[in-house]
Amino acid sequence: MANKINVKLILELRNAGMGRNAIAASRHISKNSVGDVFHIADRMGISYGDVAQMDEDAVYRKFYPEKFTLEDMYDRPDYEYVHQELKRTGVTLKLLWQEYQDRCRASGGIPVGYTKFCQGYSDYTVVNKLTNHLEHKPGTSVEVDWSGPSMNYIDISTGESVPVYLFVGTLPYSQYSYVEPCLDMKMDSFLRAHIHMYEFFGGIATRLICDNLKAGVVSHPKEGEVILTDEYEALGSHYQTAIMPAGVRKPKQKASVEGTVGKIATSIIARLRNEVFYSFQGLKDAVSQKLHDFNHGSFQKREGSRYGAYLDEKPFLHPLPAIPYEISTWVYGRKVNVDYHVVFEYNRYSCPYQYARRSVDLKVTDSTVEIYSGDTRIATHNRFPAGRRNQYSTHPEDMPDQFRFSPWDDARIRSWAKSIGSYTALAVDRIFEGVAIKEQGYNPALAVLRLGNKYSEARLEAACEFAITSGIKKPRYHHLSSILASNQDEIYMERKKAGENAHPPMGYLRGSSYYGGGSDGQ
Repeated sequence: MANKINVKLILELRNAGMGRNAIAASRHISKNSVGDVFHIADRMGISYGDVAQMDEDAVYRKFYPEKFTLEDMYDRPDYEYVHQELKRTGVTLKLLWQEYQDRCRASGGIPVGYTKFCQGYSDYTVVNKLTNHLEHKPGTSVEVDWSGPSMNYIDISTGESVPVYLFVGTLPYSQYSYVEPCLDMKMDSFLRAHIHMYEFFGGIATRLICDNLKAGVVSHPKEGEVILTDEYEALGSHYQTAIMPAGVRKPKQKASVEGTVGKIATSIIARLRNEVFYSFQGLKDAVSQKLHDFNHGSFQKREGSRYGAYLDEKPFLHPLPAIPYEISTWVYGRKVNVDYHVVFEYNRYSCPYQYARRSVDLKVTDSTVEIYSGDTRIATHNRFPAGRRNQYSTHPEDMPDQFRFSPWDDARIRSWAKSIGSYTALAVDRIFEGVAIKEQGYNPALAVLRLGNKYSEARLEAACEFAITSGIKKPRYHHLSSILASNQDEIYMERKKAGENAHPPMGYLRGSSYYGGGSDGQ
């Protein structure tokens, strides 16, 4: 009940010997209100001893029954419903009061005013020991930042101290937090920490509030549009969250994470200050344990823990996408070969044959290679593991069908090779024998044949003969190019004319017979 006189307290102080003026001054109650209570008590013959065992509302009702009658005229709002609705995005006390008014009028009741409605909700949260979450709604935002204080571990191979930086993310409503140690604060580390943070929270907030760091924000003018880095904007699009950098030099716009950074300094960094770590993983494990203790520890100024509040907030988070965001790099202006494959890290990835001899762009992640023509993605492949070379990833649908004319085919290439000589034809045949589909042999075979344009067809034939007779079962461009550049083909032909049937293998030219294996000389 709002703005009522504390009758019981006035009677208690009067019983203790305090006068009207002293009670009014010490308790900040008007003299008229204190005098009114004195007058009613004297008229009704009531002393403090008569009401000492009664609660405050009952005493007030005894002195002012007409005011209680007036209070009972109003429909009492359902403040439990109000408290739950305020957690939802966009819901305010003003909106709930208007809806309450509409329900009262529809049922013929009398609604309380807005001021009384708000005061009643405030009293409800105090009586029920609830936190009034008017400032932060569940699932609305997450705030991220780098911790100022850093940590370190000892590299046992060098004995050097390696600095470690802490990425911090906080849900303002529950104060539930995520901390990840990183070896640097560069773009890849920054983005990966976001990905891991969303997985840790098990959902996505509507807004992502960050600082104006270079890894995420290109420019943040006082007026005009904020420009994010391409990578950060792509992450926001993937998780369907609005990235909203805080104002420049306005830390209060991300006060939750700023406060958490300070608490992290005490709860994690300070508690681990006397421990020495000899590996990055060991430091990460220790931070993870202290973070668990931090989130599950009790609040200082309210009941429960961050984890308990997070369980209430989690249903309001948006679900994670089926596929986590993958950090990508772009490679621009790659030429599509005549065999409609693009080379990346010595491996070949197919795209539709119509794009042969055109330039395309590659979007490369840890697991995929995507091929783009302009803004259109024309092919996607699983990326070959590091260290693999001369592998082909070919989609059957990328190959030309039998009804379309291709500028090159295996028959035409074999015919060209045969016109140069039998050993050149044999070298090309063996190239085609070593591929899964004939189109994969186009580029390496043509590379060999074009050596005839540079050095002459006669020398190419001699180089192929020398390579094959020297133990290289499947000569490729790099074998033959080395032979021609060092004139080994001419030396071989001179010796052959002179009748020298035996000649040792030349220096670096070693075929499979040299190693005692059965593989080709690739």
